[in-house]
Amino acid sequence: MFSLNSIFTWYNFFRIFLLGHGAVLVELYNRSCNKEVGQMVNNQKKNRVLDIFYRAFKGEELSVSNLASEYEVSTKSITRDINEIKNFLADNRDVVGNSELLYSYQSKTYSLKFDHFLVSKELVAIVKILVGCRALSKEELLELIAKLKNLTDLQDRKLLEQVIRNEMYHYHEVHHDCKSVIDNLWQLSRVIDQKILITITYYKQDRSEVERKLKPLALLFSENYFYLLAYEEEKEEIAKYFRVDRITRVVEHRKHFVIEKHFDEGELKQEIQYMYPGVYRKIKFEFTGPSIQAVLDRIPTAKIIEKEGNKYLVEARVYGRGINMFLLSQGKWVKVLEPVDFVQEMKEEVKELYDLYY
Repeated sequence: MFSLNSIFTWYNFFRIFLLGHGAVLVELYNRSCNKEVGQMVNNQKKNRVLDIFYRAFKGEELSVSNLASEYEVSTKSITRDINEIKNFLADNRDVVGNSELLYSYQSKTYSLKFDHFLVSKELVAIVKILVGCRALSKEELLELIAKLKNLTDLQDRKLLEQVIRNEMYHYHEVHHDCKSVIDNLWQLSRVIDQKILITITYYKQDRSEVERKLKPLALLFSENYFYLLAYEEEKEEIAKYFRVDRITRVVEHRKHFVIEKHFDEGELKQEIQYMYPGVYRKIKFEFTGPSIQAVLDRIPTAKIIEKEGNKYLVEARVYGRGINMFLLSQGKWVKVLEPVDFVQEMKEEVKELYDLYY
């Protein structure tokens, strides 16, 4: 027979991802645990206490008399069950925080209250981020939002419906070649963690279909798309990028791999723009536009090394050709100074742009 301690792992996991992880991981965890939790809560004869706790966790208001009738036991038995839940919560503050099963004299029901439940304003923020990034299909996004709503207070859910309905009405997903971005992310996360060699079937920009044997390194998000960063099997000079939504098949090999040189995913995220590969370099440029902060936010490695009036001298470590696109988008507000080869690249691109109009 299961006791309340049986839920320790699930409850702790919910707490961790509510506090520290993004919405895509909420979806991935629900897929991995719902079946198992569902099997437990449906086994009422052995797990009545666990069942009651799970219902409270989902936001249900619990009436002692209704529960007694439903489980065909006395109200005293249900009261003992509720006290056991209360004791569990009190004895495990390090895991469940300030969680309490509170009684409402107005409705004559118990409900679970805890600090790290998503509140309406937090869910609205998450929904707007998910809608704004456009990385998921509409079907995947609706399913994910529905599960997120179940992690909010029951009274708040109805108030959220209109906000979410308006957001989804105007939602336009980007084109995907794969069946599920979420499924791809989960599988790729696992092979990255276990360093498993893979072969992917992939649609290139020109819509030709290719296969690539890869050493998967990391998953990154940029400009509406998730990207797989990987080395080709025999090449570790330059990592390549593959849009996750263009990967239609992933074959896992029995072979594991070792990366010979150090790879820092966090550092790369700060140095790359628009997910265009290329070379590492240190650049300097002048900026005279209205918002230097926007430049600093866009290039996390950028530092102001000199200021004169509204002219800023900026230095940054960057990777790839995406930085060219960003600096060109700033027009006359930017003048690249170093290195010499980068200055020449920018001159050539400006000339090509000029030739388009004159």
